Amino acid sequence: MAEARGAAPLYGQPLLTIDLGAIAANWRDLAARGAPGAVAGVVKADAYGLGVAAVAPALRAAGCRHFFVACLTEGLALRGILGPGPMIAVLEGFPPGADGDAALVPVLNSLDEVAAQAAAARAAGVARRAILHIDTGMARLGLDAGELARLSADHGMLAGLDLLYVMTHLACADEPEHPLNAEQAARFATACAGLPACRRSLANSSGMFLGAGFASDLARPGCALYGVNPTPGTANLMRQAVRLAAPVLQVREIPAGATVGYGASWTASRPSRIATVAAGYADGYLRSLSGRASADFRGRPIPLVARVSMDLTTFDVTDHPDIVPGESLVLIGGEGCTPDEVAARAGTIGYEILTSLGARYARSYVGG
Repeated sequence: MAEARGAAPLYGQPLLTIDLGAIAANWRDLAARGAPGAVAGVVKADAYGLGVAAVAPALRAAGCRHFFVACLTEGLALRGILGPGPMIAVLEGFPPGADGDAALVPVLNSLDEVAAQAAAARAAGVARRAILHIDTGMARLGLDAGELARLSADHGMLAGLDLLYVMTHLACADEPEHPLNAEQAARFATACAGLPACRRSLANSSGMFLGAGFASDLARPGCALYGVNPTPGTANLMRQAVRLAAPVLQVREIPAGATVGYGASWTASRPSRIATVAAGYADGYLRSLSGRASADFRGRPIPLVARVSMDLTTFDVTDHPDIVPGESLVLIGGEGCTPDEVAARAGTIGYEILTSLGARYARSYVGG
């Protein structure tokens, strides 16, 4: 393994290890899949919780030249990290009255935003780069059918803008058989046919695996970069990039019939050894995992018992006498507890597991 960089854990502090080499390799695999189109890196929400200050330069070093963030604040921060050169697009556009940074590219989600950016460009006498977002089925952001019809009838609304891409966002790409996928692709093709010729951006992580009909000039993978499975129900082709290890603070021996944790929700059916580790829901180890998850210790599953509390979680180590204070259990990223597996036990998705990772962890970056 490559040399680790980052904060060394203090006593009793969990360690979150992020493999930048795995993230870069995932991007290269996706770039090969997306060729001849370009493939961006979506690094919103602090690179899905993994640290954009480390992740974005690793992606750039791997060859990524297009980045997407959620909001203007994230865009300005990323520009400070990457400097000039890469395209940085802001998915939520610029707030009213805010021009952002000339080096940033707003995604225009309404005709009002189109009008504002076009007017500012004409006033400055300099074309402004932008990406136009068409809503084809998410009913979230993007021009709706009425706005699209108005723009298709009057391309002059775009005067002053340098449209880099027209984009849409797939709602059900992780369900390959869902009919909305084909419907959105067809609606997008129809929408683009009514607009000035422009490069297109269609697929997200899962969309890149839907086949040739979803290829475009720019794909926008996010979760797949970080090891979340973009094809649920089939083997994960992405490399795992995250490992969370929490130290055992104490091992307590309890008799049969004793209860553990808040609400006395777990009762020992035999004399048991209970290990308490230093991580809880305040650290993003979700409370909904209570009594449902397991940790990994040297390839062995260790069941979580009782409720996850704010700072501490308890595991049944009765059958593992080698688990003692000072050892660590892998909560995320080990055997049987990948982000997707943890998410399934918590009743959520891998995205939430990653973006919930807390600030109290020592962070170590390897590879890249």
